[in-house]
Amino acid sequence: MQVEIRRADVCSLPIAPQDALMKIIAIEAMHRQAEHPNTGDFTIRSNLFHSGEQAMTQEQLRVVADYEDLCGEGPLWDSRSETLYWTDAVGRKFYRYDWSTQTHRLVKEGFEIYGFALNDPGGFVVTNNAGIWLWDGLEHLELLVAEVDGFKCSSNDCIADPAGRFFAGSHYYDPAKEYPLGHLVRVDPDGRAQIVDEGIHLANGLGFSPDCRKLYFTDSAERRIYVYDYNVDSGEIRNRRVLVQVPAEEGLPDGLTVDTEGFIWSAHWYGGCVVRYDPDGTVERRVAVPAKQTSSLIFGGPDLTDIFITSAARSEVLPIMPPGYDPHSGYAGGKLYHINLGITGKPEFRARMARRFSRQS
Repeated sequence: MQVEIRRADVCSLPIAPQDALMKIIAIEAMHRQAEHPNTGDFTIRSNLFHSGEQAMTQEQLRVVADYEDLCGEGPLWDSRSETLYWTDAVGRKFYRYDWSTQTHRLVKEGFEIYGFALNDPGGFVVTNNAGIWLWDGLEHLELLVAEVDGFKCSSNDCIADPAGRFFAGSHYYDPAKEYPLGHLVRVDPDGRAQIVDEGIHLANGLGFSPDCRKLYFTDSAERRIYVYDYNVDSGEIRNRRVLVQVPAEEGLPDGLTVDTEGFIWSAHWYGGCVVRYDPDGTVERRVAVPAKQTSSLIFGGPDLTDIFITSAARSEVLPIMPPGYDPHSGYAGGKLYHINLGITGKPEFRARMARRFSRQS
């Protein structure tokens, strides 16, 4: 099958001679995947940036699962059970992948889950348009936060901190009309919620620095990754500033995670790649992914060197698309990918929200 893949289908890099090679490699990878959609392994090269020079590394990107997720999102690794969880936010499906057996399965469907964190009493804290929920991982759900200070808590990506607090970005983004700006919300273990920041257009990926003194937060519509100073004792954030401003032609920063060296990893929706940034916001490398709508990523595996990457099959036509981007050509996504670059991630923290329901037999 002949598939047309244009420049906008890959992560657009500065037009320099050495960068042209990376574009060609990314396009070749997309062609291979489009022509052989059921093959499990194919070669991806990552583009490294050091002191103005580049070096190429060659790794195997593998398809772990292909459920044709409309909006694959929120991958999360449970180190205790060596299990990966992820969601199809639009398709209303929730999955798990067991490392020991290398098998995956559908856990739940029919309930909208945008983001989630493991909960130390058991189960999960999950987010969706209706708010923030407690879920036992089976059938029992309880709405924890529906409104904060009179605002509907329509929530997206989320994260827990070392003290068991839960942060979620709320937003009301609607490209078809004027919309109110959203918030960053914190929920304490006793269930009390408060707005800790505002002025957010399209809330997305969150992450903590290894020492937990910094919190990173993505506003996709603004194409920005913000950084705050964080006080883990009080849960207070302050001094928001822009760490990364993604150029319009490189897509939208989406899901985010942080490795043990303090480098920030961001999946680029419309960009077909994940990007690793230095703690000062400088691009350290780009890793091409053969899915234009690359949505999120997380470190997992027994030693946390395995990277799992989600993608989305339903093409989103938004006014914030890159210039010249064609949402109707090329492969949008829908698969869960895996790659190991020899870089170690850090485990995510668990929320500590008291369970308000009793499990029935």
